[in-house]
Amino acid sequence: MFIASPVKTNFHGASLVRSPVFPAITRRRTHRVSLSRRQVRAVISREEKAVDQEDGKKSTNKPLISSSPFPWQQRSKYTGSKTVTAVVKIRKKMKEKLTERLEHQLELFMKAIGQGMLIQLVSEEIDPETGKGRRSLETPVLGLPKAVKDPRCLEFTADFTVPFDFGKPGAILVTNLLSTEICLSEILIRDSGETILFPGNTWIHSRNDNPQARIIFRSQPCLPLHTPDGIKELREKDLVSVRGDGKGERKPHERVYDYDVYNDLGDPRKKERVRPVLGVPETPYPRRCRTGRPLVSNDPPCESRGKEKEEFYVPRDEVFEEIKRDTFRAGRFKALFHNLVPSIAAALSNLDIPFSCFSDIDNLYKSNIVLGHTEPKDTGFGSYIGGFMNGILNVTETLLKYDTPAVIKWDRFAWLRDNEFGRQALAGVNPVNIELLKELPIRSNLDPALYGPQESALTEEVIAREVEHYGTTIEKALEEKRLFLVDYHDILLPFVEKINSIKEDPRKTYASRTIFYYSKNGALRPLAIELSLPPSAESENKFVYTHGHDATTHWIWKLAKAHVCSNDAGVHQLVNHWLRTHASMEPYIIATNRQLSTMHPVYKLLHPHMRYTLEINARARKSLINGGGIIESCFTPAKYAMELSSAAYKSMWRFDMEGLPADLVRRGMAEEDSSEECGVKLVIEDYPYAADGLLIWKAIKDLVESYVKHFYSEPKSVTSDLELQAWWDEIKNKGHYDKKDEPWWPKLNTTQDLSQILTNMIWIASGQHAAINFGQYPFGGYVPNRPTLLRKLIPHETDPDYEMFMRNPQYSFLSSLPTQLQATKVMAVQETLSTHSADEEYLIELGEVQRHWFQDEEVVKYFNKFSEELVEIEKTINKRNKDKKLKNRTGAGMPPYELLLPTSPHGVTGRGIPNSISI
Repeated sequence: MFIASPVKTNFHGASLVRSPVFPAITRRRTHRVSLSRRQVRAVISREEKAVDQEDGKKSTNKPLISSSPFPWQQRSKYTGSKTVTAVVKIRKKMKEKLTERLEHQLELFMKAIGQGMLIQLVSEEIDPETGKGRRSLETPVLGLPKAVKDPRCLEFTADFTVPFDFGKPGAILVTNLLSTEICLSEILIRDSGETILFPGNTWIHSRNDNPQARIIFRSQPCLPLHTPDGIKELREKDLVSVRGDGKGERKPHERVYDYDVYNDLGDPRKKERVRPVLGVPETPYPRRCRTGRPLVSNDPPCESRGKEKEEFYVPRDEVFEEIKRDTFRAGRFKALFHNLVPSIAAALSNLDIPFSCFSDIDNLYKSNIVLGHTEPKDTGFGSYIGGFMNGILNVTETLLKYDTPAVIKWDRFAWLRDNEFGRQALAGVNPVNIELLKELPIRSNLDPALYGPQESALTEEVIAREVEHYGTTIEKALEEKRLFLVDYHDILLPFVEKINSIKEDPRKTYASRTIFYYSKNGALRPLAIELSLPPSAESENKFVYTHGHDATTHWIWKLAKAHVCSNDAGVHQLVNHWLRTHASMEPYIIATNRQLSTMHPVYKLLHPHMRYTLEINARARKSLINGGGIIESCFTPAKYAMELSSAAYKSMWRFDMEGLPADLVRRGMAEEDSSEECGVKLVIEDYPYAADGLLIWKAIKDLVESYVKHFYSEPKSVTSDLELQAWWDEIKNKGHYDKKDEPWWPKLNTTQDLSQILTNMIWIASGQHAAINFGQYPFGGYVPNRPTLLRKLIPHETDPDYEMFMRNPQYSFLSSLPTQLQATKVMAVQETLSTHSADEEYLIELGEVQRHWFQDEEVVKYFNKFSEELVEIEKTINKRNKDKKLKNRTGAGMPPYELLLPTSPHGVTGRGIPNSISI
């Protein structure tokens, strides 16, 4: 967006005196002419050295004075020169206050008289005198803006006079003379009938902030070895400028990308806010974008978190655009009202109130029929009051209540059933932890000296007894691959004692294991649950629960499933969502900007998949994953949340296993099969996340392979690409420094290696993130279905709470759930995180997005084909969702699996694949 504000000028009567902050600019006389549509076009021609083609003599530099009102139509005074026209498009601010409109008008005036922007052409040809690319003189962009089709843009022009042998422009140097930044959309150069695109979509800093001009390269992708001689130096200079020097605090106008550890999550000056630094040997983690804020402690070195409303630095081009910011503001506004009633109730009672009955939860949601308009029966005052009150109630319904989550929208009791519990392991918001049970007994990898016997309490006897209900044996069930496991034992047990000891905001947890049976009729059902506490000499620490038929066992089974769901919610948010998509993607984005020129074909391929990720991650560090943030206050791990995420990174994260086929094979959910399109065959055919995901994965893979082969057609072109090799080296050795010595990192020697790496990255940013993010509110918005924490352990006969449980099991269940304020807080966040903003860019639109930036028709065909494939994939998914044989997709009251449908309108839809991790 173009943000307009006044430049520094001095007015004395009717005369305008140029402010000393701008250098004197030599301009020829400009003729004002009344044109059709009442537009004024003032264009300037500047002279470079005109070269005589015949005798090689140089002409002297003289200003070109024109008597014609249309200088672009004139023939040049010099036979050895030509006129080149630049069309400059900038984006304006979409919503302006009155003061901003006045500033905007003044800024337009400054541009009209040449005090807004200077541009300079740089040729791809070398100037024999300087040994660098030929350059035109700096030329001011002049004239009143021209209206264009896009209402967000304004168009200006500038003319250059350059020698005939100037060569093709390869770069443009842009200097912003205004006191505020300008959003440059693009520059089109029209040279002898040829139009050359210089894509921008970038913010140009004010010269007051940085005197260096911005370098904008033409759209044609170019490997380093093929860079025209005239712009080689600029290519390296631009890269150096975005790397920074690793010193000082970053300023909002800068576009510097650098690495740092997570040392800004806590505040060592406050005892309750002390948090470990992530990214050190004890707590390894991917690196984040460096901000350079001052330290508040040196041991450990922790950064200041700044003022409460102060935003963390991200490079200027990574910042949310206005529509996205409005979406966030609307989300915060809704959250404020959603939490209003629970907040008032908690304040009045001096404590946070639990749910006492299911109607308390039901009252959080809008009724099916919102109070509507009714015809007034009379026109008296009473009628006015009645209408006014109806309006108030409608507003209250909208602002104070939530939309009904999809999981209970058509069947309010679905969450109670075992089939739905199992279905969500395959088609819910976290379908990436289920694995094939290959052998018994189940064993832990934790140190038995610290955590007790390694063998699980889910013994062969327990499982055999349960599978008998399905008319089979344990041996047959294993052979037919019908037993599955969701195992959170090893990741959670080291934290259970610390979590259960929290006093200030208590919550209780176990380390859980759940065994499922996949029946012949296509239903995945839980067989048994193991809940473990740290070993104790005084009491048993491993408890096994199975479903039963008596009332007591029935309610105990509900509580056991609730604890599994609570663990699942925490691991989903901290490991599968935050760590494996958001945090892991950040180093790829930093390295791409530091090591790959904007001209590089890999940069251009990845660019749409990096949009907004650094900004959303910075916002998460500010208020979501920080000490005392939403995750800590509303999820089971509490203040140990990010330590748990670090432990998962240390024990399980591998780049080579983050691609979908490799992950499915690792979990035993698929087998390698060269006859299948993606090289794998699913163990459970009706596994919606995997079945739909493989379609998206294959489309991405085909696009990437075609693209890579197009640009790396020569032997050894991958290994000889110094920028590419530096990029991959930096990802491994800086971005994921704590994993740099791992042997599983893929090599980067061939086009196949590069295609695999890029496919992984694009999948993580698009399909993978969509599958585990946009279902958060549809599945988690109903607290009993997916509680983010539980506040009580399951009562046993010797426990004081057991008598209350026997007398009122419903109250025991509800009082174990998050409190009303905790629930509404996390629901508000889940709703925001599940929302597509109006400016979302979707994977299916990639052909349209990339078409504008590529002038290579062959490459454009690749992206168009990809978009067409996604259209067909959407049709396939819709067809699957109507197939009655697929029990995990369709059934009475069951929401279809739509998380990997490529398209979506804006809002909370439970569908749609954006290009990037933008929320």
